[in-house]
Formats: sequence, C-alpha cells, structure tokens
Amino acid sequence: MLSDALRSDMVAKGVDVDTTLAILADLNAGLYDGQAAVAASGVPPVDGVSIVPASGDMAYRIGRDVAAERLSALGLEPPDGTLADGDALLFDRAALEDLGERLYPVAAWGVLNGGSATSYADRKKNAALGPGVFEAIRPGFELLAPLCDGRPKGVTPAYINPDGSPGESFLLLKMRAALLRAGRYVERFGKPERPALPFFQMTSDGTDAQLADAYAEYAGHPWLAPLVERAGTDPTRPRSARQPLLAAFTHSGDGRPRRVFDRAYGRPDSAIALPGGHGQSFRVLADVYRGLLADGYRYAWIGNVDNVGYYPDPAELAVMALSGAEAAFEFSYRTPVDIKGGILVTTGDGRRTVADIGQAISFERVLELEAAGSRVLFNCATGLFDLARLVPRLDEIARRLPVRVSDQDKDAGRYSQAEQSTWEVVGLLDAPLGFAVEKGERFIAAKLLAETVLASGSAGAATLPPNVAETAATMSRGLRAVLSGPCGLELDGGAWRPARD
Repeated sequence: MLSDALRSDMVAKGVDVDTTLAILADLNAGLYDGQAAVAASGVPPVDGVSIVPASGDMAYRIGRDVAAERLSALGLEPPDGTLADGDALLFDRAALEDLGERLYPVAAWGVLNGGSATSYADRKKNAALGPGVFEAIRPGFELLAPLCDGRPKGVTPAYINPDGSPGESFLLLKMRAALLRAGRYVERFGKPERPALPFFQMTSDGTDAQLADAYAEYAGHPWLAPLVERAGTDPTRPRSARQPLLAAFTHSGDGRPRRVFDRAYGRPDSAIALPGGHGQSFRVLADVYRGLLADGYRYAWIGNVDNVGYYPDPAELAVMALSGAEAAFEFSYRTPVDIKGGILVTTGDGRRTVADIGQAISFERVLELEAAGSRVLFNCATGLFDLARLVPRLDEIARRLPVRVSDQDKDAGRYSQAEQSTWEVVGLLDAPLGFAVEKGERFIAAKLLAETVLASGSAGAATLPPNVAETAATMSRGLRAVLSGPCGLELDGGAWRPARD
C-alpha cells in the first residue's frame, strides 16, 4: 500500500505508478527470481569473422559472389580500392569508409537519453574508484557536479577545457559529428532523396522536457546551425519516444515483501524516480523503428549518450551491409575504470551474450576470467541494427529480455532497482557481429563523472594509481582525437572551438 503522500511524491517525480506497482507485484511473486546470473564459461576471441577488428588498419574479407549479391540489393558496386583475393574480395578501411558513406541516406542514428546525471555525479559511486583516484579528480568533480544536478546526462559537459572551463555537452558533440558526416555525403554525391543520418532518441518522463528546451537552444548554436543547413538534416528535431519512470524498491537486505523505497535522502514519503533500464527501448522505440523502416531507412545505430566515442562509423556500416548480419555491437578490452557496464561472454551452450557487471555477472567472476588469462571484452553500449530484421522481432525481444533487480547503495540511500539491459539482446540473436574497437577511439565512456575528469586530463596524474593513470592517458588521447577529428574542433586559447577551414 502506498501512503497518499508517497503516491503524490511519485506522481510529482514523473513515476508511472501503475507500472511500478505491477513490477513490484511480480517481484514479490518471485517472477524475477529465475533471472540467475549469467554462467560465463569464457570470453570469445577476436577472430576477424564474428568479431572484426575495427581500428585504423581494419580490413574485411568476404566471398566475391556474396558481396556482389548484397551490394546489388543496395544498388551499389564494390568501391575503388577493393582488392580481389581468390574467390573473395578484400576491403581495407578506406574502401569500407567509401562504401559506408554511400549508405548514409539509408542509415539513422540514435541515443538512449532516458537517464539523468544523478548516479553519474553521485559522490559515493565516484569515490568507489579508490581514495587516490577521487582525491586526484576532486577539483574537476567539484567543478562539474553542480552542472549535473537534476539534469539529463546528455546535456551536461562532456569534458573540461584545458583552460579549466566546462566544455560542451555530450549531445552537442554527437550532433556535430553526425552533421559533418551527413554534410560529407552531400559534398560527394549531392542532396539525397531522404535526409542522411537522421537522429532519433529515447527520452524519459524525467528528461524529455529539459532535452526539448536544450534542443531549442541548440538549433541556433554556432557549432550546429551552419552544418544543419549544409547537410539537410536537423538533429535538434529528432524522432522521439518517452520511457516511463519507475520507482526504486526497498533493498534486499530489508527482506520481503519488497515495498516502494520511501526514504530518499532520509526524507519520509520520498521516492526515487528511475528509468527501467535501456532495454525497454525495444518496446518504447518500436514505432520509431517501424517509421524509419517505412521511410526507407535500412540501418539504425543506437548507443548510450555518455560515450564521446560513439558517432556513425562508415566502415562499420559497410561491414554490416556486406556481412548480412542481423545486428552488430562494439567491444573494447576492459580497463580498471570499466566497472559499470557489461562484458561479452560465452555461455555453456556456446552462445554469446552481454552480462552486466553487478546485475548478470559478479565483478569477482570478471576478475576470475582475467586471472585465467582471458582478455575481457567490455561492451561499448553501441549497436547497429538491420531494421528489416529487427522490426519483425521487436515484440519478441521486449518480452524476452530479462528483468534484473539489483541493490544500490548511493547518496540517496540503500534501495533496489529493476532494469532491462539493452545489450542482453546479444544473447537473443543467432549470429551477432562484433567489432573490436580501441577504447581510446570509440569507447571514451563516462559512466561516472570521474571518467569525464580523467579523460579531460584534469586529474592530478602524479597521485593516480599507475594502472588508472595509464587508462586516463589513453582516454585523454582519445578525447583529443575525437574532438579534433570527427567533431571538427581545434584548441584555441585553451578551449575547444570549431576548426577554421
């Protein structure tokens, strides 16, 4: 039973009360008790076929007849630079990028935008990286944390400028990178019959209005407005769908029956409003995906908003088209700061899936795999789907994705959270394709605010533990490369600004 005060608080915070209570009833009925941790037998190898290296020297080999058939279906020929290799064709990265750029008018890109920056900037979570780490990042943390409070994560600063000022947001960087690519298509091939690389998103009841306000400002932003006109596509007017918010439940340590958690920050009748996991996107975005397919778009990227390295990669799009895969996902080798997210594992029946650390696999088991000599592949939270294959399966996927309930211990209190993970969809596919990417190129993620500070080079490197200092240096090099490359920026007076032509 909910008190009138608690129910009113939930409604005021945008919680879907009916859905929350339905999940709570299922939880207390034991319907989620069967969602056991993933029994990982190992991690798969990077073999160039099912998992393709996607760095600068990337190459993809495929049978000549198969390639011709798949390209013909898309109205394309093998690009210049494609090499004959017996009965096969060999595409190097330059050839793949050329092919992928030609596919921009049939590809869309989207972000999972439902989360606020509350957990991201949670002091207790950031301190869990260790006292040496937190002390080193404290000045940057204190600078950015107030800018994150109560805001959608995507519109918070994605970096700190060398002069110490906060940088632009995750979303603005993504929009700029995609617009530069869409503009390149227009420069090479002319105006397409449909906008190239249109933007779509899943928001939540807690982020939708603030995102709309931010996009209204972005429409006139000097980093975007000239590119919108040139590219003929406008990411500030996305296709969008809202994810309902759920309330947190009581911690498992408080026993059963579980209740709605009602003591946020120690205040009585105070709930916590949370997204129900990005895995709900297959249900929430179903009409968006159907609309894209109906409008002639064949492929769609979806990824987390907090990864600066996530932007449309034409080489990956080309491999996706050539392979005929149902979907493809990016993975990088795990580093010491990759403690929140999922890893790619092989299960006992030989299938592959992404197991979320803490929800589906324990961190101790991850360390065991590494101690046994395995190089663990960390999920970069980026998927590329063939919409013709995805759309017919949307209802099935939404139904089969596991609901996992995990305990949390944060500034707001000790509670539990029910979530579906997007990336466990890997385990529902017969032959998912993987891309092994360099962390410093494609996975500059910020699950925690500390990672944003580390990537910005704003931490006291001399006081960092050696393994964290090494990862921070890799992330910092990667951030600079993304800002100066795909985002078309340059350093000017200690701050990143659009590069001069």
